Amino acid sequence: MSENFNFELKRIDDVSIFKLNEKRFDAQIAGLVKGELTILLHTDEISKLIFDLSEVDYCDSSGLSAILLAYRILQSNEGSIRIASPTKNVKSLIEISQLDRILPIFETVDQAIEDLKSE
Repeated sequence: MSENFNFELKRIDDVSIFKLNEKRFDAQIAGLVKGELTILLHTDEISKLIFDLSEVDYCDSSGLSAILLAYRILQSNEGSIRIASPTKNVKSLIEISQLDRILPIFETVDQAIEDLKSE
C-alpha cells in the first residue's frame, strides 16, 4: 500500500478545491484520502468544497466512500460539496450508485464554483 497520494488544495474566496491527481481512486488510496479530508475539513474551516476528479480514470466504492465521508462532515457543519470534471467512467459510477442525487456534478470546476457562490 502506498504511503501517500498526490493532490492539490486551492482556495478561491470561500471555496476550496480538492483536486485528486491520481489515475485510480480505489482502496489503495481511499483510506489516505479519508484521513486527509477529515483533517482538512475539521481544521481549515472549509464549508464549500469542490472535489475535482478530472485526473481520475478509475474509481471504486472505496473512492466513493471517501467522497461521502467529506459530504457527511460538510453536512454536519452546514457546508456544501460539488463534484467537478469527472471522467465518463467515474460519472457513470456516481450515477449508477445514485449518488448524483446528493452530490451535484458539474462539467468544470468553474461551473461548480459559480453554483456554490450562488448559495
